[in-house]
Amino acid sequence: MSVTIDIAGLPAERISFAPAPLAELCMALHALSQPTHHPRLQSWTTATRAALDPCLADRLLDADFMWRSSFSDVFMPFAGIPGGDGRPGATLAEDLDALDRMDDERFVMAALEHCWLSLYNEGGWPSPLKDAGARAKALETAAARGPRQLAFSVRLLDDTDAVRVWLRRMLEDCEEAFFAETWRRLEPRQTADTRHKTEVLRRKGLPTVLREVSAALSVDDGLTTITADKMVNGRATATDPLIGSGLLFVPTNFGWPHLLVLHAPGWRPVVHYPLDSSELGAAPGSVELLTRRMEALAHPMRMMLCRSLARAPYTTSELARVYGITAPEVSRHLAVLKKAGLLHTRRQGRYVQHQLDLAVVARIGSDFIEGILR
Repeated sequence: MSVTIDIAGLPAERISFAPAPLAELCMALHALSQPTHHPRLQSWTTATRAALDPCLADRLLDADFMWRSSFSDVFMPFAGIPGGDGRPGATLAEDLDALDRMDDERFVMAALEHCWLSLYNEGGWPSPLKDAGARAKALETAAARGPRQLAFSVRLLDDTDAVRVWLRRMLEDCEEAFFAETWRRLEPRQTADTRHKTEVLRRKGLPTVLREVSAALSVDDGLTTITADKMVNGRATATDPLIGSGLLFVPTNFGWPHLLVLHAPGWRPVVHYPLDSSELGAAPGSVELLTRRMEALAHPMRMMLCRSLARAPYTTSELARVYGITAPEVSRHLAVLKKAGLLHTRRQGRYVQHQLDLAVVARIGSDFIEGILR
């Protein structure tokens, strides 16, 4: 699974890097609503939530579906205005001004994209402002999220202008409450990162800078397609004449572990990449590798073998005796674990010993390690 961005024929100068204050506010709101996704931000989320005005906290609950489990494209308005330059504003106010310039249909579709995420990303659903079926679908999905989400969605569809004013005011209150000070600290570092990556792109080319952005990004040899290794399928083009050509990379200090790719039809593609992922140790494995590892660990006998291999190195014949199966059967199971990169293998004289790589398994989940070592 992956998201691809068609860049065939895109001039090099149309690939750019820039901070985006409104997009970063979205990620900050996500971190506040889902603190378990972001354990490294615990001190910030705890302090910010404790200091938040109760009235503002309550208002945030009305619209949290726009940032809690998915990330609404309304937080990147610069990418959705036909004929615009595709660049974020230097301030949150400038980004909010761009949001005000977005037409109602585009705004509503983006705000409610969680209601039909796959169809929205494929451009295959009519506007709920005009189509009764689309409206019913949006409200049905909102109702499943809860009464507050349903009430907000009804307001959004019945009085779009009022909701747009309400949303801007709420985001401005967030800036006053916590984001202005946070952005003051983060913006210089993000600006420095975008300058650095712009220089890397100019001097060393696209493949090199993509590796610096994320290990999940790659480009084909012909420099025509960028691929983001994600557990979702999608496609976008950076050369749509209706919206304007361009591909933007936006850094985020709040984003890890999320690598976001805006790929809705009629919007310029944007890659929202987390900073400081290198501090977490080894680069993340591909989705294909993760799938192999999960499948390898799902087999009951391999789980049992892992119980022994986590404690000490074993030979194939030793494992066969312990578990009462043949050596060839053990070898087949070990081959699966080794292909998934879960084993250390070393030769000790004329014997070959195998042991589970706990550092790799720990990146899959501590519950598994605790289970096999219990």
